[in-house]
Amino acid sequence: MASFSFHPYSLFPFRENITPEEQAAYQPEIHISAEEAAQVQASFMRQVYAWMAGALALTGGVAMLVGSSPEIVELVAGNRLVFWALLLQMFVVGYISARAFEMSVSSVTGAFVAYSALNGITLGIIFLVFTADSIASTFFVTGGTFGVMSLYGYFTRTDLSRWGNLLFMGLIGLIIASVVNLFWLNSVLYTITSFIGVILFVALTAYDTQKLKALAFVGLGDEDTDRKAAMLGALTLYLDFINLFLFLLASSVAGNRD
Repeated sequence: MASFSFHPYSLFPFRENITPEEQAAYQPEIHISAEEAAQVQASFMRQVYAWMAGALALTGGVAMLVGSSPEIVELVAGNRLVFWALLLQMFVVGYISARAFEMSVSSVTGAFVAYSALNGITLGIIFLVFTADSIASTFFVTGGTFGVMSLYGYFTRTDLSRWGNLLFMGLIGLIIASVVNLFWLNSVLYTITSFIGVILFVALTAYDTQKLKALAFVGLGDEDTDRKAAMLGALTLYLDFINLFLFLLASSVAGNRD
């Protein structure tokens, strides 16, 4: 029977140079069968998808509330302090990603919920530009595409880790091009970045899903760590879903222009 032998602490993203003594002190080496490993991964991913679904539901509900309230729209659009406060949400993501395992479970949960709600306010303003039909149809396309690629990432035996550097460079390039176009306002560049964004986040969905299968063992035997790892994974896939959705919306507008 195939078995796995590993130190869960070695999978922590914020500790790359941990010594063997520190590793052993945190948790001894664990041996489990391939069947048990598959069960651990399946249980962990159910947590991840549940947290992700809850975050998406909260974001969608807040976005609908904002879009249907002229008072909230006026407050957000007409108040620079509120606008800049919303921009700070990106730092919330960075903080959660970097410090999740050092925070308490309640703090990670609160930060994730707060970010999901803030993102809903931002999307509520963005959605005013699109019709309800286009938003609904794009959401279903996003859901289908995300589901297929996430399943591929989970079940494929192909090692997707080699995509990592390429996807990271593509993401950096996409961010730079998007920022530049905020000032340049070039329709051709807008179209290009929209379609590249779709392709990039389709690939990232599969890549991140496979990567999260390894994260399943970080909290083995530690319920709090397992919960934090699941929320960190949920945040990762939540961002993939939201960005894929937004780029699909943008590409539909770009296609109609053409």
